[in-house]
Amino acid sequence: MNSTVLYMGDTSLSTAAAYLAGVMHVCGWTFDYVPSDCTPDAELFDAPHRLYILSDYPAARLETAFQQRMLEHVRRGAGLLMIGGWESFHGCGGDWDTSTAAEALPVEISSEDDRVHCDQPALLCRRAEHPSVAGLPWHTRPPGIGGLNRFTPRSDATVLLEAQHFSVRSDADRFAFEPCGRDAVLVVGQHGQGRTAALATDVAPHWVGGLVDWGTSRVAARAPGAEAIEVGDCYARFFQQLLGWAGRLEPA
Repeated sequence: MNSTVLYMGDTSLSTAAAYLAGVMHVCGWTFDYVPSDCTPDAELFDAPHRLYILSDYPAARLETAFQQRMLEHVRRGAGLLMIGGWESFHGCGGDWDTSTAAEALPVEISSEDDRVHCDQPALLCRRAEHPSVAGLPWHTRPPGIGGLNRFTPRSDATVLLEAQHFSVRSDADRFAFEPCGRDAVLVVGQHGQGRTAALATDVAPHWVGGLVDWGTSRVAARAPGAEAIEVGDCYARFFQQLLGWAGRLEPA
């Protein structure tokens, strides 16, 4: 029997993938995992998973036939989530813009390098109510990120989060923040009966920035075969809600 989630990318469970794996373990969700430098086995696409996650996983690693089978499951009700990174969207070696899977995502992917590195503040702002972003302190404690993939939301999709960029200058002991543009960060949509989502920033350092520590208390976890993690409670809740919505999953 397949696990609940098929998670592909984020290098390995001993590095970046430990973060999302830890959150899923806390939620009681089982998952099959494919490292970023590996090609998945064909049998992983025979029976449907509830959710497919592509995160820092290059399109060249996922054969077109596997992408087609994955999208068949999505059209019938599975979820599809792409998370940002250097090998996500177009990125630097992601190259998903020319892939079969791109048609199902709620965003249009650039045909050029879409990486945005934030050396000054980029704070997340909620733009719409939605189960994936509900109940979190977006207005009173907005988290910052360190980078993202710049994409264009499709006309029939919904933008839930944006990054507000700031140019900051220091005058003696005071800082002056000047808004200098926005980027869509979380966009959701639908493909057939399946729910789809695109998250422009990363789930793990370094692009995740301060988001990984968002909250007032800590959540520690260690998924089987993965490194231990410790993250902010709001970070853990955000990814629990995002994955839960996309895959129609309930925490155990």
